[in-house]
Formats: sequence, structure tokens, C-alpha cells
Amino acid sequence: MTKLELNNKRITNAWCMYDWANSVYSLTITTAVFPIYYEEVTKGVDGSGIVSFFGWELPNTVLYSYALSFSFLFTALILPLLTGMADYGGKKKFFLKIFAYLGALACAGLFFFEGENIEFGILMAVLASIGYSGSLVFYDAFLPEIASEDRYDRLSARGYSFGYIGSVLLLILNLAMIQMPEAFGLEEGSMPAKISFLTVAIWWAGFSQIPFRRLPNNPYGKTTTSKIWSKGYEEIRKVYKSLRDLPKLKRYLVAFFFYNAGVQAVMYLATLFGTTELQMETSDLIMTVLIIQIVAIGGSYLFARVSENKGNVMSLSIMIIIWIGVCFAAYFVNSTMQFYALAFVVGMVMGGIQALSRATYSKLIPQDTIDHASYFSFYDVTYNVSIVMGTLAYGLIDHLTGSMRNSVLALGVFFVIGFILLRGVVINNRPSLED
Repeated sequence: MTKLELNNKRITNAWCMYDWANSVYSLTITTAVFPIYYEEVTKGVDGSGIVSFFGWELPNTVLYSYALSFSFLFTALILPLLTGMADYGGKKKFFLKIFAYLGALACAGLFFFEGENIEFGILMAVLASIGYSGSLVFYDAFLPEIASEDRYDRLSARGYSFGYIGSVLLLILNLAMIQMPEAFGLEEGSMPAKISFLTVAIWWAGFSQIPFRRLPNNPYGKTTTSKIWSKGYEEIRKVYKSLRDLPKLKRYLVAFFFYNAGVQAVMYLATLFGTTELQMETSDLIMTVLIIQIVAIGGSYLFARVSENKGNVMSLSIMIIIWIGVCFAAYFVNSTMQFYALAFVVGMVMGGIQALSRATYSKLIPQDTIDHASYFSFYDVTYNVSIVMGTLAYGLIDHLTGSMRNSVLALGVFFVIGFILLRGVVINNRPSLED
């Protein structure tokens, strides 16, 4: 097996820069600007939120949530085969580029979405989501190829912190453009928001050039044949079979599924909770988003340090307990200041739990494997399906009970199940395929 160049600062920093590049999508497009723009331009003249999508009439928010769910499920379906092909032919960086450019171009396409062309807007939103989530599996799979195991926690945390910093910087610029368009030579209206979608595309594609140039290209010297489709299927089937002999990895994936369902539901629906339950203004919601992002930078490093002293499982367990407390506290939140305080706590554990979850999975992958993309496809499929489960449960409980407070309280059950399963995972020496 080819000897990899580990802990090269030039390469590890370049890897972190992909977080810097793509995180602007998750903040500007999925959280802060596009949802507000989408709801505004799809509202009827009578104030109704009912839209016609290929003749199918339904509320605009429901259509958007269905579109995102479809994108996550579609990505979960195609990734196993693509990662198998990437591992077989040494094409990880190639597929990373394909999904990154797809996502960036779709964000640019949102510039032409004006409400009446709802089908086009939804298509662009779906493609952007597929590009973002699809690229992550190939990006994550580079971690065990560029760093030694003792650096996983810190490097994963650094990647997430790069993402939080970059996304906040661009969001501040876009918010300034939206709030003070005249300072940028623009008129009030939809144009500032539409330009912000272009800035996301340029930022994402532009800064991605750094990891594209510096990350190793086919480090194991694999060659591609005309049978790459069938070989890709065989590759992923081989990895799937190996999971039967890796009980700790299987248990961790199930634990991750449950607690990540809770994490993602809170992250995706926090602003909706603020508008519905607390009637918060848009400016207050954006302040909440900024608080979460900035605090998450420190949280990533804090819990990476805890994991170094107490172990990954203990560090994750502490954060899950805090998440359970967040769900319980959210049920009683009644003011904007209380919501800000809760956002501070969410930010502290949001960055930590995402960074450490990725690093922990890397430590449970067999040390002598070269099929990193295939192994990480199971992690990212679990990630995507858990988002669907968490947001679906949140919406269903809200629909049945008429209160998002009940929804967020019920999310605590996901964290409790994840906590119980996680406590059975023991990380000592990395497993071997020959064990």
C-alpha cells in the first residue's frame, strides 16, 4: 500500500479550506437569506402561501421542506455506488469537484428565481442541496489519508471552525448589502438577496480551488477500467459485508443516527421556532444565527480538547446531555433574550458534536483499509437519513399537537436513545480488516 504523507500543514490547511468554501451554502442558502427570500417571493397577492408546483397546489413552506427531504434521500441513494466507484478508480477528488461545482452552479441559478418560476427555483434548491451533501462524503474521506489518528479530533474541529468563520464573514457582507443596498449602488427590493446567492456560488467555487490543487490525487495509484460501474458496486458491497465484523462501528452509526436526528432538526428549524412561538423579528433571528456560528468556533476546539483528555465517547456523551437540556429548556423559553441564551448553548455544542462525530467515525474505520470514501458513504447516508427522520418527527408532532414546543421537547428522546447506544461504544485500538 502506498505510504501516505500525513500531517503536512499545507495539505491539512487546504483540506480545512473546503469547509471554509462550502459552509457559506449552509448558512446563507439554508438558514439565513434564501428561506426568507423564498417565502416572500412565493407569497400570493392575497398574502396566501399556497403555490402551484406542476399543477399540485400546496403551502410554500411544505413544498420547500419536501424538496429538501427529497434531496437528502436522493443523495443517500446515489452515494454508496459513487463512493465505491471513487475508491475503486482513485476518483475521490474528481467526485468532490463534480458535487462542489454542481452545488455552486445551482446557487448561482437561484439568482434567476423570482417566485413565478417556482419549479425552476425548487430544482435549483434541490441541486444545491445535493451538491453540498454529496461533496461532504468525499471531503470527509480525506481525513484518514492526510492526518495521523492523534490529529483527527483537532483537525476535524479546525475544519468546522474554518467553515463557521468563512460563512459568518460572507453572511455579514450579504446582510449589509440587503440592509443598506444604496451603499452598494443597488435599489431596495429582491436584487440584493439574489446577488447574495451569486456570492455564495463564487465563494464556494473559488475557495474550493485551494483543496482541489493541494489534496492528494489518487494516493494509492489505482487505475480505472471500463467496468468501473460494476466494480464500484462490488467495492461498496465489500465494505458493507465488513461492517458485520465491526460491531463498534455499527453501534456507533446507530447512535449517531439518533442523536444527529435531534441535532439537525434543532439546527434546521430553530429560526422557524423563533418566528412561530416567539414572534421574533427577522433581525433578531439573524442575530441568533450569528451567535450560534461564532460560539460554535470555540465549541469545536473546546470539545476536541475534552476528547483528548477524557476520550471521544465521554466528550460526545457530555454534549448529548447538554443537548437534552437544550430541548427541555426550549419548551419554557418565552423571550428573545432567553432564546439568545439558548442559542449560545446550542452554538457551543453544535460545533463540537459535528466535528467530533466525524473524527470518532474516522477512528473506528479499519486502519488498513484504503476504501475511505466507501466507509464514509455509510456515515453520510446515516447523516442524510437522520435529517429526514428528525425534521419529519418535528413536523409531525407539531402538526398533531399544534405546538413546536412539544416538538422540540420530543427531540430529547432522540438524544436519550443516542446517548444510551453511544455508551456501549469503546474506542481503544483501531480495528483491522484481518482481525
